[in-house]
Amino acid sequence: MSRKKAADRLIYLPLGGAGEIGMNAYVYGYGLPGKEKLIVVDLGVTFPDMDTTPGVDLIMPDITWLKKRRADIVGIFITHAHEDHVGAIGHYWASLGAPVYARKFTANIARRKLAEHGHPDSVVTVVDAYPHMIDCAPFKVSYVPISHSIPESAGLIIDSPEGRVLHSGDFKIDETPVVGDAFNRALWEDVSKDGVKALVCDSTNVFSTAPGRSESTIGDAIAEMMSEAKGTVVATTFASNIARLKTLAMAAQKANRSVVLLGRSMRRMVEAATETGILTSFPAVVSPEDALNMPRNAIMLLVTGSQGERRAASAQLAQGKYLGLSLKEGDTFLFSSKTIPGNERGVIRIMNQLSELGVDVIDDAGGKYHVSGHANRPDLVTLHEIVKPQILIPMHGEHRHLREHVKLGAERGLTGIVAVNGMMIDLSGNAPTVAEYIDTGRTYLDGSVKYGAMDGIVRDRIRMAMNGQMIVTLIMDENDDPLGDPWVEISGLAETGISDSALVDVVEADLAQFIGRAQPKTLRDDVKLEKELKHIARKSAQGEIGKKPEVIVIVSRLS
Repeated sequence: MSRKKAADRLIYLPLGGAGEIGMNAYVYGYGLPGKEKLIVVDLGVTFPDMDTTPGVDLIMPDITWLKKRRADIVGIFITHAHEDHVGAIGHYWASLGAPVYARKFTANIARRKLAEHGHPDSVVTVVDAYPHMIDCAPFKVSYVPISHSIPESAGLIIDSPEGRVLHSGDFKIDETPVVGDAFNRALWEDVSKDGVKALVCDSTNVFSTAPGRSESTIGDAIAEMMSEAKGTVVATTFASNIARLKTLAMAAQKANRSVVLLGRSMRRMVEAATETGILTSFPAVVSPEDALNMPRNAIMLLVTGSQGERRAASAQLAQGKYLGLSLKEGDTFLFSSKTIPGNERGVIRIMNQLSELGVDVIDDAGGKYHVSGHANRPDLVTLHEIVKPQILIPMHGEHRHLREHVKLGAERGLTGIVAVNGMMIDLSGNAPTVAEYIDTGRTYLDGSVKYGAMDGIVRDRIRMAMNGQMIVTLIMDENDDPLGDPWVEISGLAETGISDSALVDVVEADLAQFIGRAQPKTLRDDVKLEKELKHIARKSAQGEIGKKPEVIVIVSRLS
């Protein structure tokens, strides 16, 4: 082997999705260190919350490292059409510029997202599943169908001169899915028979000890519930869970109820699945307008907002009315989904609002009306046994999931490594090693602007939300003398404090005292003056209301 060849390496680098659930973005590379040709697997998003990211619209992985290596990227491969895997493609494609590959349904969704940002359809190449191989030298990549909660999910064969890597994507072992590919054990045995260097594997449900259940097992129970319900039935789930949408719609049909789709993302997903031929025999839907003229016990509303999103159809119905439709006592609301950790508060808020309306709320407790789209612990073991990888690398999970997955593999003799975002793993040897650490983080979409999580914007927003805000304004004349006393405006603060006087009056009095005794050199120095005014305003507010607000000082000088 030549010296150059010996120095080539195969690397795996997660930029998102490893150490968290969501925002998936993984990089594979082969070549000389620092000069590897790269492929990107998935470009997803995660969603903000009011506690840690108020006002933010979307959260995406930090791709600074990828941007610097743009010329080395030979392909972007999307495993399936969930938002945490494809949601950032429209935002990031212009920065990466590489061809995008996906199966037909996923390509349909990806193209819609690219179109929203003015990118052409030709960016995405629709590819067939295994044994078709995409040549992205030095890699050859193939899509291996696997069952999940959205159509045409796939794992990836990633072949390089260093060997074969199998990237599982999100998956479950379901041999009778309602929509999408069934798990094909023989297929996965076939792609693994010649040896697998590494299995990079979904870890979401590693702590769930019961074998996973098929989507086909819940339809009858849902239909029975809908038949027994007296009034309108509302069901919410992830809009991207096409299999569940069909399960719910078929159950409604069985219960002699017409289906009404509410929510933009719900309609878009059904349209995309129908256009691509994935979703067949879906019951006819009626419009919200037509539903208003139908008996309440003859309709089923299929709505967005399963995670408590404030602007989604579920939240609007809970608050009173949506598109003319309203809920009343005796109606039933089904949450046919698992609540993502962190979203509990929003979901419970909607449940309580529904309860106040007299609506009966049913959640996923006990799994009677919901099954997961991810492999449980026994199913992970099954895939380990089929693939028999030299190396196991858990992904798609929080740190505790990754660590537990490594331990699970070790029980059966697999060599594993916990690789979190930013940890570049060298897969070239007989055992994985950490090659280097890459700075990673999060990028926030805030309105139409993207910025980094460490830029301080959200931090300042949180501080204002926690502490309130005070604006101090002072005008200085041409001789650096105050033109009157400083005046104060407040926002998000109590107007009256312990002295029973107006807060602004108390703070203005303290500021006026300072200005009256300030030295001329202080009055001439904007930096020092602003610092002193801010300190006094905060101290005064704390004494009066027990809080130190965020203070903005404006010093205007007449020239």
